[in-house]
Amino acid sequence: MQKRRIGQTDLAVSALCLGTMTWGEQNDEAEAFAQMDRAKAAGINFVDTAEMYPVPPRQETYTATERIIGAYFRNRGTRNEWVLATKAAGPGNGIDYIRNGHPKFDRRQLQEAVEGSLRRLGTDYIDLYQLHWPERSTNFFGRLGYQHSGESFTPLEDTLEALDGLVRAGKIRHIGLSNETPWGLATYLRLAETRGWPRVASIQNPYNLLNRTFEIGLAEMAIREQCGLLAYSPLAFGMLTGKYDKGARPEGARISLFSRFKRYSQPQAEAACARYVALAREHGLSPAQMALAFVTRQPFVTSNIIGATSLEQLDENLASIDVELSETLLAAIEAIHTDQPNPAP
Repeated sequence: MQKRRIGQTDLAVSALCLGTMTWGEQNDEAEAFAQMDRAKAAGINFVDTAEMYPVPPRQETYTATERIIGAYFRNRGTRNEWVLATKAAGPGNGIDYIRNGHPKFDRRQLQEAVEGSLRRLGTDYIDLYQLHWPERSTNFFGRLGYQHSGESFTPLEDTLEALDGLVRAGKIRHIGLSNETPWGLATYLRLAETRGWPRVASIQNPYNLLNRTFEIGLAEMAIREQCGLLAYSPLAFGMLTGKYDKGARPEGARISLFSRFKRYSQPQAEAACARYVALAREHGLSPAQMALAFVTRQPFVTSNIIGATSLEQLDENLASIDVELSETLLAAIEAIHTDQPNPAP
């Protein structure tokens, strides 16, 4: 398994990262343990979670994923063999059970969030601590156009200073952003340089064949600023595996179970997805492996976050690391993208 360095840190992580957002909802503890064992055997040393997980978020399952990972570390005794990433939730509708319904990235709340994650994960340090989404109102989670609201939010310098305190205390080693914009990333980098605070090491945003918007403003920054992408949803919630082809809704699949997830199943996205699935099959490839290989090969990607609800799915995803995409196939992918760019941003 190829290893890549996160930003300017000393952390070398596998080119594939194990995603965990189904654990505690679609996967129970035993299944999660089996996934971690299988991933580790394949050379993965990087696992990503969040205090909010599993998804979809519910008060009844809040923090279940972190607790499962903590149980795994206690059971296997392998904490020091993993690079562990987690995230602090920002404000939003439907999460009124997180920090009294008003999650913010100020000193007090970040301290509370970190302490909670450390306790659940059964560790005394987090390798990469990420802000799950901006506290301010901006364009993320499928919003392309920016509409200025002028609302108040914790100043970014206050947030970064608070994270600096947590790094100095040894509770977190490095920091990352998620669902962030070019302005946000640039501001955090400038503050780190001028104030001597921790430098953002990574940015975790969506990136897949149906949503390549990261390339527009953030790809150059990721490369030039050594702040690589941790790509999430590389299979567009499973759409790019082909299992939802022609409107199919397999029993137990994520989009079948949770109707709220419409981001990748709109008509324009389904049409483009069908073309990518057909293209993979024409070239004798698994649609999932073609989609994953496309993401992993990008020069601005540090690690590709793969998730699965079964070991069979996980094995297929893991095998994508050995898939080489020909120039002919890459040109055909670009032709589809040119014809139907970013149908599911």
